[in-house]
Amino acid sequence: MSQWDATTYEQVADPQAEWAREIIARSGIKHADVVLDAGCGGGRVTRQLLELTPNVIAVDADPNMVEKARATLPRSVPVYHQDLLELEIPQKVDVVFSCAVFHWITDHERLFERLNQVLKPGGRLVAQCGGYGNIQNVLDVVGDRPGRWLYATPDDTEQRLRAAGFSDVRAWLEPKPTVVPDLVRFIETVILHEDPDRHANAERAGAQIDHIDYVRLNLEAIA
Repeated sequence: MSQWDATTYEQVADPQAEWAREIIARSGIKHADVVLDAGCGGGRVTRQLLELTPNVIAVDADPNMVEKARATLPRSVPVYHQDLLELEIPQKVDVVFSCAVFHWITDHERLFERLNQVLKPGGRLVAQCGGYGNIQNVLDVVGDRPGRWLYATPDDTEQRLRAAGFSDVRAWLEPKPTVVPDLVRFIETVILHEDPDRHANAERAGAQIDHIDYVRLNLEAIA
């Protein structure tokens, strides 16, 4: 898997940061909660979580993102370089939070099992990622590659969460058509970062569309 351009991502990913604020607003995070930011990126959203609780643990699989997060977050925040499918942290948490990450992981069965294991009994999963139909207008231009993403349906997600041991599960889709200032740079950095022809494909998409048809999959569950 190609590594992320962490600096550029943090500069252009305003939509993701705004979605994170929406997720945080419904998360019910309390000051005493220990929160895992599952897929912290460069730490921009982690800083939003720190506005609610000082007890935040950050994890990301990409070395560039981890380096960026460690450089910008307070030293009190542990930042682990880990694949979420192999997640192991030294303490159980009250909340697993995640924004714009899970669709990059195609084994949701294993993912949800690992997240359930790090939650305290009664702990909460509050997350959002790309869902069924996500970025379809971009894919109509550049083509899709099977196995690159998993844009799951709510029904499949609820089944996987229950199978992983969660209860009170809820998943739903939310269309988020999005306009960004520099469409080509955004697509190249945020959507096609793994594509060896990402710049040419981003230019093709930018010449044919004027927005991105984001569809977000919201997840809530209790361990």
